Amino acid sequence: MRQPTSIGPAEGKLGVLLPGMGAVATTTMAGVLLARKSKALPVGSLTQMGTIRLGRRTERRAPKIADLVPLASLGQLEFGGWDIFEDSALEAAEHAKVLEPRHLDEVRDELDAIRPMRGVFYPGYVKRLHGTHTKSARSKAEMVEQLRQDIRTFKRDRGCDRMVAVWCGSTEAFLVPGPVHASIAAFEEGLRKDDAAISNAQLYAWACIRERVPFANGAPNLCVDFPAVWDLARECRVPIAGKDFKTGQTLMKTILAPGFKARMLGLHGWYSTNILGNRDGEVLDDPDSFRTKEVSKLGVLEHILQPELYPELYGELVHKVRIDYYPPRGDAKEGWDNIDLFGWLGYPMQIKVNFLCRDSILAAPVVLDLALFLDLAQRAGFHGTQEWLSFYFKSPMTAPSLYPEHDLFIQLMKLKNTLRWMTGEEVISHLGTEYYD
Repeated sequence: MRQPTSIGPAEGKLGVLLPGMGAVATTTMAGVLLARKSKALPVGSLTQMGTIRLGRRTERRAPKIADLVPLASLGQLEFGGWDIFEDSALEAAEHAKVLEPRHLDEVRDELDAIRPMRGVFYPGYVKRLHGTHTKSARSKAEMVEQLRQDIRTFKRDRGCDRMVAVWCGSTEAFLVPGPVHASIAAFEEGLRKDDAAISNAQLYAWACIRERVPFANGAPNLCVDFPAVWDLARECRVPIAGKDFKTGQTLMKTILAPGFKARMLGLHGWYSTNILGNRDGEVLDDPDSFRTKEVSKLGVLEHILQPELYPELYGELVHKVRIDYYPPRGDAKEGWDNIDLFGWLGYPMQIKVNFLCRDSILAAPVVLDLALFLDLAQRAGFHGTQEWLSFYFKSPMTAPSLYPEHDLFIQLMKLKNTLRWMTGEEVISHLGTEYYD
């Protein structure tokens, strides 16, 4: 990534396309609509509420992030998306039961006007859903062309100057990269031959990148994390990011685990279980989809704790993750963690965490920030994997030779230093020796 000499202005409308217009997408849409009417605060969003220190501490310069870099404003956003159910954004939000009527009533007409385009649905990748508002095509190559036409039509009809896309759809069955993912030519041949290793999410991503629309993957699916997509993003000069929104239980792990490691406290075990009753819980009730999520969740602690460097502290850590579909809980996910740690002389201790979180409430500001930052990245001339956005993901994408950084605080430092670097401000190391000369 080269330091930009200039960043294009955030002029005109920014189209935000959300594949999967369920609880997360509609909560995001409603929240933005409410915030721009000053009916609610966009809590959790760095782009809307975060500040950034510039220069020395003695200078006391700490503008809002939105005052440092040219981000699109909430009033410039135009929402759209695809779904395999024909409910409007209002109907989907009412079904999800995340937001109370007092909030939905304030933006009822605007949400009802957002109607999903027909979604791509090959059912083998998400076995627990049965789509009724779906596209048909003779091949996956033709399906990509239909998605590309959707993007062009939306951009024209809504008068958008630029577009971004953030995957808010379901977790798909576990896939690993294969020969079809090795190059652009192999992937496009796979599209023509309906290769089974090309999933729904990959079709959306390929169509968006072909249309030069930045794309973020909010699920743990194999989507934009293989060589063919990297090559296409480089060729089309499109920024991409992923994967899997970091929201509830994993967010807590990336807060707590760095603290244990910083103090050199050992860990014998970390047992995590979740109950949730939304569509995500229903999808994850399928073992193939759960496997995709499990891989995403399990990698966090290993990378933070580095057991190869600290075998006495973390070499025998037992890490278990469970997810249970429990319909009465709806979107109000509950995560339990039992942490068995040890300290001085090996004496055991325990920590219990019971996080009664709201999945979509935590995810919505992530969707907003990713949309705005990816748009910024494209106007700055960035393309390919945007590792500086790792702050938002359970399984951050990196260059192939690098391990991902999972420590939330290091991720935040990297994000803010990237913004400083983009704008020609001094990158902050926090060394601070200059104060004591």
